[in-house]
Amino acid sequence: MKNLIKHIAQALVDKADQVSVQEISAQNALILELRVAKDDTGKVIGKKGRTAEAMRTILSCASAKENKTAILEIVE
Repeated sequence: MKNLIKHIAQALVDKADQVSVQEISAQNALILELRVAKDDTGKVIGKKGRTAEAMRTILSCASAKENKTAILEIVE
């Protein structure tokens, strides 16, 4: 799932080399922290958060297949 989010984010931003995703395991969830260049934050979030919400939906579907809960956090 980490690679999935990283691949999607790299396709959206201008500075693909600055995209990083960190996995944090919580009790019953997997938290993915997405970091991008400061100039690219808006591209990852999208208008009214639609792009971020779409990424969260894809992540939710992928994690449901593995019977896990995944949370995407975009860190500035």
